[in-house]
Amino acid sequence: MRASLIQIAVDEGEPVNSRRSRVASLVREVSARDGSDLVVLPELWTTGAFAYESFAEEAEPLEGPTYEVMAKAAADAGVWLHAGSIPERAASDSALYNTSLVFSPEGELAAAYRKIHRFGFDKGEAVLMAAGSQLVTVRTPATTLGLATCYDLRFPELFRGLVDEGAEMFVVPAGWPERRREHWRLLARARAVEDQVYVLACGTGGTHAGVPQAGHSLVVDPWGEVLAEAGDGEEVLTVDIDPGKVAATREQFPALKDRLLGRAP
Repeated sequence: MRASLIQIAVDEGEPVNSRRSRVASLVREVSARDGSDLVVLPELWTTGAFAYESFAEEAEPLEGPTYEVMAKAAADAGVWLHAGSIPERAASDSALYNTSLVFSPEGELAAAYRKIHRFGFDKGEAVLMAAGSQLVTVRTPATTLGLATCYDLRFPELFRGLVDEGAEMFVVPAGWPERRREHWRLLARARAVEDQVYVLACGTGGTHAGVPQAGHSLVVDPWGEVLAEAGDGEEVLTVDIDPGKVAATREQFPALKDRLLGRAP
């Protein structure tokens, strides 16, 4: 399969509607040019991951404007589209969630994942948004995706849970700060090695509310080898992936069979 990660630079002066249209055009362009099967966008690219003051104002229902534009982009391009995440306002209780959306090549919603671990240490996202509670996987014709978002990357138990649900590829959109870029690279490789999966980690460039972003989206294989890595600004990574390498790696080095703690019954 072929995957493309679109690292977007969030310009605070760019209207949200304009960015939605621009990103949808990028999805179509990249898919047509590169023949991608899967396209991945970053976390909270409509607002900026650190633009906390905009979350409530820019929050939208699950099937809001971003949903509609991205569903059409996926259908137009005929690709699986992980559309990054949006600030979702829940219909049930008006709570805010950091919610990722995945669309099928027909433009249908295949999955929605509400971020479980919220960043901020009792401020920012950690207090403005509610926590999700469900692990989410998506079965595609080529592989099973396990969904996580940004700060989740620091919590390995989440990823072991996704492995127990059949995940062979982790897709991690993020708005990771530049000052902790090496953690981003290290943790993406660690999750790949310990769970023997591919990791597609798609971040943002630019600056969000004064916080420079790490960029450096990357694709890591089940042995921890970095197959491709972006720079600081807007960039597209397109990588050919062999889904069969996951099973081959687990057979060649069957460490997961030796788990004694935390194994699903």
